[in-house]
Amino acid sequence: MTNLTTTIDAFGDLKADIAELELKLQGMKDALAELSKGAYEGERYRLNVIDAEVERVDWKAVAAKLEPSHQLVAAHTTKTVQRSYRVGARTGKKVAA
Repeated sequence: MTNLTTTIDAFGDLKADIAELELKLQGMKDALAELSKGAYEGERYRLNVIDAEVERVDWKAVAAKLEPSHQLVAAHTTKTVQRSYRVGARTGKKVAA
């Protein structure tokens, strides 16, 4: 096993662990959803439940309503390169060295 395969496998393991932890965290949030706002004490941690009003503008809907020209949209659009890493089960096929 090479250093690259070890890193890839560790990356996949970590992503799987994070996904499992996120599900567990969401389950805990669901269990706490009925609490009133305020502070609650655990043995080691303090939980503050805060209800905050948040406003978000749906700019896509606003733009659709205003029917901007393609030129206007293009003039205010930027492109950047964004790297992402996707990991999945091995297929046995070698695709990159």
